[in-house]
Amino acid sequence: MKIKKILISQPEPTDLDKSPYKRLVSEYKLDLTFYKFFEVQGISATEFRKSRIHLTDYTAVIFNSKNSVDHFFRMAKELREVIPESMKYFCSTEAIALYLQNYIQYRKRKIFFGNQFFADLIDVMTKHRDEKFLFPCSDEKQTEYTKLLDKAKFKYTKAPMYRSVPRDLKQFSLDDFDMIALFSPIGVRSLLINFPDAKESSILVAAFGTSTHAALNAAGIKITIAAPTKNSPSMAMAIENYLLGKQQEAVLVVKPTSLKSPKTAQHTKNGVTKKTKSVFASKTKYKQLMEEKKAKAAARRAERAAEKARKEAEQQKKQQE
Repeated sequence: MKIKKILISQPEPTDLDKSPYKRLVSEYKLDLTFYKFFEVQGISATEFRKSRIHLTDYTAVIFNSKNSVDHFFRMAKELREVIPESMKYFCSTEAIALYLQNYIQYRKRKIFFGNQFFADLIDVMTKHRDEKFLFPCSDEKQTEYTKLLDKAKFKYTKAPMYRSVPRDLKQFSLDDFDMIALFSPIGVRSLLINFPDAKESSILVAAFGTSTHAALNAAGIKITIAAPTKNSPSMAMAIENYLLGKQQEAVLVVKPTSLKSPKTAQHTKNGVTKKTKSVFASKTKYKQLMEEKKAKAAARRAERAAEKARKEAEQQKKQQE
């Protein structure tokens, strides 16, 4: 089956030309439609009070998304609770750690983050088991994140502060697309609510994440592309490899190394085992990263300008001859 049109259940990238999907459009002439299948709604302070959770009773907070960051500080403001200076923050990725700058000053807080997966953060947290953790999250009963925290035997309190609500997708018809890309169980639920006959549809399904795969399997929907894998860490790469006819690889299931061995937590990258270290995200480091990006961009522009000048000089030389 030739793929031409794909419905991607995520918001369109701010700059599509700089996103991984650009290659799919330019190289394979694909028509991509981006639309988030659900919206996030905050739980009210009145409803949250029923949980009898007091934010200041905890010494550390776990963040697995920017939504959890936004709603944690929103709830603190609505409850009029002042977050203590001593609070520690554990973020699943560096991007989320840097996002905290919207709410706090880095020099006054301790912020730790994992490399790429939530399991990486579990390894970092093992050195801080004495902390009293709060986990701001959605109102889902259990997720892959809570499963990892439970398996690692962390003492934490789950604090639902927002919920994901399926959006109306009736403006779309599955028959107009060759493939649909899904990224979460709530995205799968939104698909089933809007298209009860999705199981019978001929549309191909690409799914990212083991929890998404489980939701699709439970619904009896066949998965054509499963990601992430070793050679397809992103959805864009997984789709490209499918277009190239590459065989589907085993899906990566990342587990905390602290669960594999009671010894010092380690992680493996490119076949080399290294110790996992907790990392302090600083504003200085963020500025350095931005400066490096600007320098690389300037170097690329200079190279393009030099190449253009060289070609123009060659053309002029040919004309003179």
